Amino acid sequence: MTTDLHYLALTTLVTALMWLPYGTSMIVDQGLLAVVGNRDQAKPLAPWAERAKRAHENALASLVVFACLVLLAHAGGVSSPAVTAASIVYFWMRIAHYVVYSMGVIFVRTLVWSIAWICQLTIAWQILTA
Repeated sequence: MTTDLHYLALTTLVTALMWLPYGTSMIVDQGLLAVVGNRDQAKPLAPWAERAKRAHENALASLVVFACLVLLAHAGGVSSPAVTAASIVYFWMRIAHYVVYSMGVIFVRTLVWSIAWICQLTIAWQILTA
């Protein structure tokens, strides 16, 4: 497995686990029966849990683009130090984004999101110029 695919797998796994902190908060704050129900009248989440939920939603949306780019690069035989570095940096920036978003650190959140987005653009550029 290439480094790019490895980091795509790690990013996918981490994204799949991002619901756990705010999901646990829901169970603790609202009770298991309320959480497994239809949640038509669910209580609001704690502020940090609401931010974690939004960070998770952002990670899911971004994962679609990142996965497509990494898979296109792999299928097209586009392998370069830039693609590898962008894949690694993207992974760490998505983790950082989730953490700082959940903590409510606004300017750092935007910075790490922007770096992750630049990583996506880097991979796209490598594909389009190969």
